[in-house]
Amino acid sequence: MSTWKEQLKVYDELVAKCSRFERKGKTMPYTSANGYMFSLLNKAGEIGIRFSKDVQEKYMDEFNTTIYKSYGAVMKGYILVPDSMLQDLDNLASYLDESYEYVMTLEPK
Repeated sequence: MSTWKEQLKVYDELVAKCSRFERKGKTMPYTSANGYMFSLLNKAGEIGIRFSKDVQEKYMDEFNTTIYKSYGAVMKGYILVPDSMLQDLDNLASYLDESYEYVMTLEPK
């Protein structure tokens, strides 16, 4: 199993592949746009990405994963990025971009 610092490096590499936003947060790394967080790295070193409810359910089935939790709380709309997806960050970046597009359709906060 990877350490949190190793996962942080992976998360930073992933976010760096997306030019429309950047990583925020010092102790709890995340991305946000339009007033909404749409990805984060929790204290367990797990990456979560946010989607609409329909897309969340589709991707949980497609990627054989589950809902995402951070600090014990279920993160609404998020899926847990499975380790298998971390092997292809270019592909995973397309899902992160899709998540960005989703939060940009929401009413600004």
